[in-house]
Amino acid sequence: MTLERSGKLTITDIARMAGVSKKTVSRVINRSGLVKDETRDRILKIVEEHGYQPDPQARALALRRSHLVALITDQPNPQYIVDIMAGILDSLAGTHYQLVVRPCDRRSPTLYDELSEIIQHQKFFGVILTPSISEDDELIGRLHRIGCPYVRIAAVSLDLPENMIETHDYVGAAEAARHIAGLGHTRIAHIRGPNTFLSAKERLRGFRVGLAEYGLKLADEYLLTGGYTFDSGMQCGAELLSLDAPPTAVFAGNDEMAVGVYQAVRRAGLQVPDDLSIVGFDDAPIATRIWPMLTSVKLPIGHMGRTAAQLLVSNHDPMAMEPPTTTSVMPSLIVRGSAAAPGGSR
Repeated sequence: MTLERSGKLTITDIARMAGVSKKTVSRVINRSGLVKDETRDRILKIVEEHGYQPDPQARALALRRSHLVALITDQPNPQYIVDIMAGILDSLAGTHYQLVVRPCDRRSPTLYDELSEIIQHQKFFGVILTPSISEDDELIGRLHRIGCPYVRIAAVSLDLPENMIETHDYVGAAEAARHIAGLGHTRIAHIRGPNTFLSAKERLRGFRVGLAEYGLKLADEYLLTGGYTFDSGMQCGAELLSLDAPPTAVFAGNDEMAVGVYQAVRRAGLQVPDDLSIVGFDDAPIATRIWPMLTSVKLPIGHMGRTAAQLLVSNHDPMAMEPPTTTSVMPSLIVRGSAAAPGGSR
């Protein structure tokens, strides 16, 4: 009757013709894998025969939100943002959902009001938060008050499982420490990330624990704070090399800073790893584009983006996407040529 009155096929019509529920039809249309092949084929045949096209606006109205997923980030590392975006876009491909990127500054006195206003004005379906803004409990409180779904990416669990992608940075940093100490280094430095990032604290904590397993401690003069940027890595690297007893190995809090240390080594007329071994964190694309290639703790950032989008959408629109199989990400060390025994002997 619906089809005869309007002349336009609806989900109700398809469900009636296929002998299934409207929810099953929605799952097929939205490419969910939760439908038997035989049922899927029957529904798709009806869709094709009648030229059915879903109405995104009607669906958004039913959800009382738009189909916009916002990535809110204060990351100083552009490669991290690119990789997260690529993962999110990969997960959203083939759905009605689109990505909006919103950079922010946690130091802004109007941060919470500005974000609350744009979220409510645009009626975002939900938001994905990267470190360090993901660690901001005041923002999370605002999101709860305005009813905006979210997923946080962070080094440790800060929320309910349905709102979290946990990256276990501590584990990767401890593995980096074991690798460096196992090569025979004792004068070992660490360039940590900004104090506002929980990831910087977790990587420092894990690195200290890994060193302690070899009876080593991180000396105060060998601990510097960078900004997760190339320039800060270069500056910290130059400072370490100028010490009366410079370190023989450096663990940088991310690959951007690690590559900055490479530059400081070259400017000092020295070589990697003969004069200074370097280990990074993230295993960003740049790790294999320099020479010697960078030993780095691999954090699958693209996968994190895909999983975050999958978790967000499946939690609040289960007909559009299946839930991820896991929301826990475990880093691992990728050994290359930038770290060797002191003095260059391998």
